[in-house]
Amino acid sequence: MDKPHRFPPWIRRSLQTNKDFTQVHGLVKSLHLHTVCEEAKCPNRHECWSSGTATVMILGDVCTRSCGFCSVKSGRPPELDALEPRRVASAAREMKLEHIVITSVNRDDQLDGGATIFAETIEAVKAMCPGITVEVLTPDFEGRLESLEILLRSAPHVYSHNIETVRHLQAQIRPQANYGRSLWALKTASEWEPRLEVKSGLMVGLGETEEQVYETLEDLVAHGVKMLTIGQYLRPSKDHEPVHRFVTPEEFARYEVRAREIGFQAVASGPFVRSSYKAETLYAEMMTARGGKVANEAV
Repeated sequence: MDKPHRFPPWIRRSLQTNKDFTQVHGLVKSLHLHTVCEEAKCPNRHECWSSGTATVMILGDVCTRSCGFCSVKSGRPPELDALEPRRVASAAREMKLEHIVITSVNRDDQLDGGATIFAETIEAVKAMCPGITVEVLTPDFEGRLESLEILLRSAPHVYSHNIETVRHLQAQIRPQANYGRSLWALKTASEWEPRLEVKSGLMVGLGETEEQVYETLEDLVAHGVKMLTIGQYLRPSKDHEPVHRFVTPEEFARYEVRAREIGFQAVASGPFVRSSYKAETLYAEMMTARGGKVANEAV
C-alpha cells in the first residue's frame, strides 16, 4: 500500500497559544517535570496547555522500550527521583486542577517497574489537592502482579493502559510489549475495586483492517474496559512507523457507534483524540453513564 504523504483537510489545524499556555509551560519547567504533551509530540498540546491542563509524565523522560510509534527517548534511564511525587502534587495545586492524568515511561530497569513512585505520586496529589480526581496511564509492569497491586492500592479514580494497536500488529509496533499482557493488566484493574474506572486507547492508520479494530474492541470489553479512546496515528519522525492511511471522520464515527453498542460507556473517537485528551470530560461522561456524580474522594 502506498504511504500517504500529505495531510488531508481534517488533519490540519492551527496552533494557538495564550497566557495559560505560557504559564503551564513555565510551571512544568520550573518544577523540573516532564509532560507527555511535549515528549510524545502530542498534536493537542497547544490546545490543552492554553486551557491550563497537561498530562504529567513521571519516572524520567527516557524509556527502556523502543516502540515503533513513540517519540519518547529510549535508552538507559537515570536514577529515579524520590522528590518527584511532591513536585507533581505542587504543580497540580498551582494549576488548580480538578482532574489530573499521570503517565510514565517504561522503567523495566526497576524491580517494581516504578510502581512505588507511581503510588507515592497519586497519594501526594490527593493529599495536597483535596477533591481532585486522579487518572493514571501506566505501563504493563512486565506482567508483575505485585507491581500493579502497589499502584492500585493507592486508589486512583481511573486506571488506564493502552492496547495501542490490533493483535496482528503488536509485534511490529510494540516489540517489547504483549497483547495478552496488556489485557491482563486491564482485567486485573477491572476486578480490583468496583468504583475504579478502567480505560484503554487504540491508534488507527497503522495498517489494521476495520474488522481487526472491532475484534480489539471486543477483547477490551471482555476484559473489563468501559472507557475508550481511538485516534489517528501520526508519525513523529521518518525513523518511526509510517502512516499507512488517514482514517476518515466517518470511519471514526462508525468506530464510536460500534464501541457503544458492545458495551463501552464513555468513548472518544476522532483524528486528534489521544488517550489523555480531555480526560476529565470522558471521566464525567463515564460518571453520567453510571448514574452518579463525579467522584470527589479517593476510591
